[in-house]
Amino acid sequence: MKFDSSQKARIIAISTLAYPIVIAQLGGILQGWADTIMVGQYGTPELSAAGFVNNIFNLFIFFLLGISYATTPIVGGFFGQGKYVKVLRTLKESNLVNFLASLFIVLLLYIFYLNIGLLGQPVELLPLIRPYFITLLLSLPFMSIFNSMKQFSDALGDTKTPMWVMIGGNVVNLILNYFFIFTFNLGLLGAGIATLASRVLMPVFMYILLKKGHLLRSEKFRKAQLEIHHTSYTRRGMQNLFLLGLPISIQLCLEASSFNISAIFMGWIGATALAAHQIMGTVSTLAFMVYYGIGAAATIRISYFKSQDEWDEVRKTAQTALLMSLSSGVLIVGSICLIGAPIAHLFTTSEDVALLFLTFLPPFVCYQVGDCLQIIYANGLRAIEHVRAMMMYAFIAYCLVSIPLSYIFAFPLQMGATGIWWAYPFGLTTAGLCYAYQYHKQVKRQRAIV
Repeated sequence: MKFDSSQKARIIAISTLAYPIVIAQLGGILQGWADTIMVGQYGTPELSAAGFVNNIFNLFIFFLLGISYATTPIVGGFFGQGKYVKVLRTLKESNLVNFLASLFIVLLLYIFYLNIGLLGQPVELLPLIRPYFITLLLSLPFMSIFNSMKQFSDALGDTKTPMWVMIGGNVVNLILNYFFIFTFNLGLLGAGIATLASRVLMPVFMYILLKKGHLLRSEKFRKAQLEIHHTSYTRRGMQNLFLLGLPISIQLCLEASSFNISAIFMGWIGATALAAHQIMGTVSTLAFMVYYGIGAAATIRISYFKSQDEWDEVRKTAQTALLMSLSSGVLIVGSICLIGAPIAHLFTTSEDVALLFLTFLPPFVCYQVGDCLQIIYANGLRAIEHVRAMMMYAFIAYCLVSIPLSYIFAFPLQMGATGIWWAYPFGLTTAGLCYAYQYHKQVKRQRAIV
């Protein structure tokens, strides 16, 4: 396939923005693996308690992440228009909105914490669950502020600074894990303290690096900083951030819920199915993170072109990002399929688990196109700030298609654990086609106006 110069320029621009995001996200995955291994080495009860608490927190973390995603298109739009005072004011407003959202989530989770003994967990795990739960709870406001500043930095085209902060945070977490878990013999509580410490430090270092960075120290931003001292938060600005972020949060939570419910179905089938599902979920995240990095980079580029009313470039940027995702998917998924058995045996010594993992590979391959579509066009819709329809489409794709098909394929059709994975191509492709339709519809409408 031949590319003209403009297409090559788009690929280079997206790649330059995407690779730091991908590296940072993969670093986070590796840190999660390290946490699991360390806690598991300390004790099986600690590992069980950590799994219970983390599953509860994951859904709320997705919600807070969605709120922060609103920052990128709004900041990117103002930056593209040269409205630097509004860029800086949006950062202040975003920090406050994300902080307030985190306090709301903290309140909800604290109520949950007060009633945690009613959830039927083993009594011997409660002394491990409660202190770990509280340390993670305290870390959420710091995580939310970092998310806000990360999205701000990404919107300005600086994706490397968040990458280095996230890598640094992972290293700090890893070192503190060793000392608190093993040296100080705090076990699971030590892992929670390490997570809290790293999440406190990350927004601090992010703030320092942003202030000292060449971009905010440039002449155009120095003038804006003098003016920003005389301006305050605006109700409209904060409202726009929240109203744009809320539908994104709901869409992310619906998507995450479909995978969480699939894990419940796997548990009904048995321990072998659940173990194979965990391995496949871990492996599949590698492809997802590459798509996510490309999609996030496309959001930055599309928001800039939207602010310039360059709707032809808005359309072409999404198409280029989709092509890049599909191309990278062929390489990643092809490699996973070629070495499927050795990969499985890296995670398990059980031949039954490894064989079941291999049966998940065909549906894994089949849903890649749908996954690319839904990631790229969901990010495209965020970039052009048309996100309300995404909630409806996500509900249809995950609640009406993916979850029911998982159950039908697994149990009435007796396809077992593999049937649950065969539902994913239907759900993800439905979401991808719906998002693509909505994106092209909105872009076509705007091109006609311009």
